Amino acid sequence: QLRLVESGGGLVQPGGSLRLSCAASGDTLDQWTVGWFRQAPGKEREGISYSGRRDGGTFYTEYVDSAKGRFTIVRDNAKNMAYLQMNNLRPEDTAIYYCAADCSPVCDLTNWRTFRNWGQGTQVTGSS
Repeated sequence: QLRLVESGGGLVQPGGSLRLSCAASGDTLDQWTVGWFRQAPGKEREGISYSGRRDGGTFYTEYVDSAKGRFTIVRDNAKNMAYLQMNNLRPEDTAIYYCAADCSPVCDLTNWRTFRNWGQGTQVTGSS
């Protein structure tokens, strides 16, 4: 069974960058759509991005509009890892960030419940 573990969170100054990591074990990550979500205190969990695989084997990415230009999802299938590169961070990016997988047949960044397999999360705190 696929297991996911996030790391790389921390305290970051406004305008700073972080790269979050998602380590997969128990299965090969390249067989799965993998995504990143976040949950701020008192708010609903929200989607950021996911990387999916087409039937022909090529990979593609999807982003919510608010993440475009600042956040980038990256896969390293050889290492069984996924990453979220976050740039120009703001205090409002403060949240617990989660890696998630297993969303077939529907992968919907506006509905976190379409993803069934979750890591434990990593805290990102943007200082003001």
